[in-house]
Order: sequence, then C-alpha cells, then structure tokens
Amino acid sequence: MKRSEDHILTTHVGSLIRPEKLIETAPTTISAAFAGSSGHQLPYVGEVAYLDELKGDVAAIVAMQIDCGLDIVNDGEFGKSSWAAYILERISGFEIHPERLKPLDWLGRDRERFKGFFATSEMAAVVGGAPAEVCVGPIAYVDDSAVRRDLANLIAAGEAAGVGADDKELFFTSVAPASTAYQGINEYYGSEEEYIFAIADALAVEYKAVIDSGVILQVDDAVLANMYDYLVEQGESVYNRWAQLRVEALNHALAGLPEERIRYHICFGSWHVPHVADAPLEAIVPFMLQVNAGAYSIEAANPRHEHEWTVWEQNALPDGKILVPGVVTHHTTTVEHPALVAQRLERFAAILGRENVIGGTDCGFAQGARIQRVHPEVMWAKFAALSEGARLASEKLWR
Repeated sequence: MKRSEDHILTTHVGSLIRPEKLIETAPTTISAAFAGSSGHQLPYVGEVAYLDELKGDVAAIVAMQIDCGLDIVNDGEFGKSSWAAYILERISGFEIHPERLKPLDWLGRDRERFKGFFATSEMAAVVGGAPAEVCVGPIAYVDDSAVRRDLANLIAAGEAAGVGADDKELFFTSVAPASTAYQGINEYYGSEEEYIFAIADALAVEYKAVIDSGVILQVDDAVLANMYDYLVEQGESVYNRWAQLRVEALNHALAGLPEERIRYHICFGSWHVPHVADAPLEAIVPFMLQVNAGAYSIEAANPRHEHEWTVWEQNALPDGKILVPGVVTHHTTTVEHPALVAQRLERFAAILGRENVIGGTDCGFAQGARIQRVHPEVMWAKFAALSEGARLASEKLWR
C-alpha cells in the first residue's frame, strides 16, 4: 500500500454515481431479483449489453478519477447492486422475505427522536422496517463470477489509465461480516457466533480473490458503528460483546492475508438524517484498531464528526498504520474550499505524522446503483477540492 512519502496522497471510499445508461441496463434490485432463492447465479451476468456497458463505464470512471488528481482509485463499485446487499447475490443460505419486515435497528434512537423528520424524509418508505434477509441454510460463497468480472474490469481500466506508475494505485471494496445481511435473521445456525463465523468463512473467499488480483482490499463496515446507539441503550457491555464478536470474525476472514494490502472503512451511514444516533468515534476506535489492516478510513468532514480529530491526541495510531480521514463529505452539496481541506489534512498530519495520512472522503456518493447523494457535478467538484487541498497541505508539510 502506498504511503504519503513526499506528498499527501488522495483516495475515496468507493461507491460513485453510476452513468444513466448503466442504470438502465443493470439488473433489477436485489429484493426483486433474489426473493425466494438462495445463492443462484443471476441471469444478467451473461448479458452482452450489460457486460459491455459495464466494462466501458469502469474504464471511463477510472480515467476520470486519475484526471481529477486522485491517487488511489477504484471501479466506483459499478458492478455491484449496493455496497453491502450485493453479497447476497454471491453467497448461499439467505432468502429475502419482502412480506416480513425487520426494524431498522441500525438507525438507532433517531427514529424516535425525530419522528416528524423521518415521516417526510427519504427514509419514510422504510422507517417501519425493511424486508428480512433470513438465513435458512448453510452459508457459502457459491458464485465468484461477478467478483472475477469486476476485478478484471478494474485492472484493465487501471492499465489503460497508467495506474501503477508513480503513486497511482487500485483498490476494490468488499463488505465486512458485521455489515453482511444487516437486515438478517438467523434461522439455521445454533448460535450467533456460529452464524457470524459462517459469514466470515464465506467472505474470506472474496477477500482472498481481491488480494490475489494484486489490488488493495477495502473492507466496508458501516453497521459496526451504526448499531451502537440501538445496543448501548441496553448497556455498554451489550454493544461491546456484539462488536467484539464481529471484529474477531473479520480477522478470521482476513487470516493469512497481508495487512499492508488491506484498508478498513467504518462510517455512520450515508443517509441524510440528523445523525444524533451516531456513535462517538472514541467508542469505535478500540474495535477498529483491532482489525488486521494497514489503513483505517473514517468520517471526519461532516458537522457531526469533524471535531473528532482530537480523538487521535488520546489514541495512538499503531506503528506502521495509515489513517484515511474523510476531508470532503457526501453529506452536503456545499463544495469544500481547498484551503479548508488542507487545514483538515494538516491537523491529522501534525498528530499522526504526514506519512501516515491519506486524504479521503467520508463515505461513498452512491451506496446503491440507484442512489445518488449529490449531483455528479458536485461529486467531481468535491474530488477536485480534495486533490487541490492535498496539494496545498503538501506544500506546507514538505517545505
């Protein structure tokens, strides 16, 4: 994994806004395509029109990221239906039950704090619950065709864009055990531990495929933080036990893989809600730093979490590790001034050491194929601000 050796490197979290044509040719949503089945290969994988469109769009998005000044880039997650639910298209054991709604515990107590807001927000349609993802059989990774396809598209796009020269590098995202089937109900395994470790064993197949391809693996884990507010109401120890099991399962899935090729991303959800339910970073850091990864990606630019840069004054980043703080955010349409981006990066560099900081984003700009957090023009303007802010910070930090 590249480090900021002579200037601050830049990257992002992963999910980017899809082109309209790709959305039109993409598969239906997972609830429609997957309901009532378990671990089958989706029919669209072999459709020529979709595959051609996907390959071309990945090539274009990689080139656009490089042209925008980003150093560590990906495929925008264009081959996935969403940041997390995509995995249910690749593993066995689960059925989607649209008629069986499971509460959105990961929204925490904000559902009660802001009832009026939720009744009129983008979450209104699902605030009463979302279809349960029911585990009805053994969990296994049964279809690697999509991950092989997506990795091949990313690597080909990187080669065409000149990635691999200088500080340019590729990364690829995969979901964590805690965030897999986050509307899940276990009706097959005899214990929660057995269930979570079965998920981890399945995910290990995908993690190894990413590492074996030669790109950086990013493990996404929003739900580890999102469950805090709901569980901590029952006691701090309840959350701690829940989180510790899932961190141990993740490390089990990562066993044998090189830490220096892995980065771990946690966030507090992409949805545009008040976020009072967000966990304090200091409650999450002890779990995050247990993960066997070389870099940790966190939110640090939105108004609920920007103040938490001070957490790193009390929590040392382990030797050899990298922090990837978000210095631009998907939460607002306001484009951050490059000078502000530079100030944020300089703060982290002063505490952690400039070589241990990479400038990033809070979260993805499109957590699903049909989700768009800001207009594409705004997304690219934010990336430009990130690149320019990193340049300004580097001028000060290396002068």
